[in-house]
Amino acid sequence: MKPPVLTVDDARDPAAEQVIAEGLRRYNREQCGISDGRALNVVARDAETNAPLGGITGHTSLGVLFIDLFFLPEELRRGGVGSRLLQLAEDEGRRRGCAMSFLYTISFQAPGFYERHGYRVLGTIPCNPPGTSRIFLTKALG
Repeated sequence: MKPPVLTVDDARDPAAEQVIAEGLRRYNREQCGISDGRALNVVARDAETNAPLGGITGHTSLGVLFIDLFFLPEELRRGGVGSRLLQLAEDEGRRRGCAMSFLYTISFQAPGFYERHGYRVLGTIPCNPPGTSRIFLTKALG
């Protein structure tokens, strides 16, 4: 067999993503007998148009809720919508058997928001711009 051609790209490649995800699921199932990974979206929608305004994307796998992205426009912040979205994601994680939640944020984003909701810092990694860091947080869901 010839060696593979290796490529680097900044465009989404759904076919490659599917091969990688399915291969990893198959490997994990072979190693531990579990293949329970599922996507999770908690979306805030416009009451009149049903258009998405923001929310949470993430996934659950092997007993962990991963919060991948969380965004709300400025006009929906500080009114409890973010707290409610986070609660719905955590509740669904629990329903799926997750004992822990994991996420990261950037120091200029919302670390205090997560800490107020019971998340604790696992560690930080410096990133750009200088003085900024990625903050990794976790929370027990039990």
